[in-house]
Amino acid sequence: MASLTSIATPYRSSSYPSSSQALRVKLTGNTLFSAGVRSPASSSSLLTIRSAATKPDKPAAEVDWRQKRELLLEKRVRGVDVKEALRLQKENNFVILDVRPEAEYKEGHPPGAINVEMYRLIREWTPWDIARRLGFAFFGIFSGTEENPEFIQSVEAKLDKEAKIIVACSSAGTMKPTQNLPEGQQSRSLIAAYVLVLNGYKNVFHLEGGIYTWSKEGLPIESEEED
Repeated sequence: MASLTSIATPYRSSSYPSSSQALRVKLTGNTLFSAGVRSPASSSSLLTIRSAATKPDKPAAEVDWRQKRELLLEKRVRGVDVKEALRLQKENNFVILDVRPEAEYKEGHPPGAINVEMYRLIREWTPWDIARRLGFAFFGIFSGTEENPEFIQSVEAKLDKEAKIIVACSSAGTMKPTQNLPEGQQSRSLIAAYVLVLNGYKNVFHLEGGIYTWSKEGLPIESEEED
């Protein structure tokens, strides 16, 4: 098991530390330990806070893309272009599963599409989640996201295992090899498709080009007003 250790350097009694003095962070794995700060009012008092958090099991996004792609091909998940997707939705009762964040879905989506986020804003405040928030903030990202742990439960509440599903995200990846990408390129929708087939869904397809191409081709889009 690995750990993230964060140690605050002592304050000088006359001033607060600069940002470069404040924290030294060492990443050695999956457990967070934090040791506290010395009060500016007293050079002899030291407040120490120590906590530990174990990283959850590896999420689907961290599984090697080759492994995901092999399973998708084995389960006969194939890409469909946007016009074929519209036809399948109208004529064959296919469901478009939009896995983008809810805000993007509300801005515009194919009529009749169902939204279940593959990723969501980090919600919890466990030591591990705090460490992840700090990691995002270090790079100037203050709305860090995480894989939605309720994704499959939310899908199961709306669609049974025999449903014919076309998974869509913004621009989508591809399983098709190219000269620059001999194994294709993963995306949120392909990660979602991987999770679906892992959990017994039998009729899973992938929207090539994503909602971006759907809109660019002039296919119908509807939006939802914010409350």
